[in-house]
Amino acid sequence: MTQFLVALLFFLLLHSVPAMPAIRTRLIGLVGRRLYLVLYSLISLLALGWVFHAALRLDYVELWPPSAWQAWVPIILSPIAFFLLFVGLVSPNPGSITLRRGDASAGAITTITRHPVLWGFALWAGSHLVPNGDLRSLLLFGAFALFALVGMVTAERRARRRQEAGFAQFARTTSIFPFAALLGGRARWRFDRSMLVAAVLAALITAWLLGGGHAILFGADPLAMTTI
Repeated sequence: MTQFLVALLFFLLLHSVPAMPAIRTRLIGLVGRRLYLVLYSLISLLALGWVFHAALRLDYVELWPPSAWQAWVPIILSPIAFFLLFVGLVSPNPGSITLRRGDASAGAITTITRHPVLWGFALWAGSHLVPNGDLRSLLLFGAFALFALVGMVTAERRARRRQEAGFAQFARTTSIFPFAALLGGRARWRFDRSMLVAAVLAALITAWLLGGGHAILFGADPLAMTTI
């Protein structure tokens, strides 16, 4: 349990760096923006692997019994989560997590939600809670989902403080909750190349995971779980 908590704490602290302008600016000044993004992404992946490795070493304590229908929840929702993660990272977005913060105009995905990366992460983590009814999964995926939801609140405060009037204008054409701005008539549906690329990537990764990749990485076949 100690290693898992240390790994999880390290992962959460690591992903608090983007919310600390002084630290982020100093790191970018030392190594440059591109190298900073590469190193940060690499360390993040390693930290995530450490968290999963530590979680798998914990004793299994069942909280609710498995059922075939539960496996369909992440199978259906994970591709949507992947799409939101990918498109959010590569789309300009003045109000949330992105690798293209410096661009002037917002990407088309912001008409759906201005926090696509965080919603993707929350959707991925939340959907995996359903078929994994044990204590270690609750701690793991529950912490990830909570981190993403809290991250939206933090991102909102940071963006409003940083942009003031500019953010207010941007916020009127988008929403925190997916599709709220579109349904409310405050935004018009748009589609761009980033969304197309993200959709293709999400489909390819989903196909690989369902075709055996998930079993290789985590020792569990999602499709096999639908027949238990």
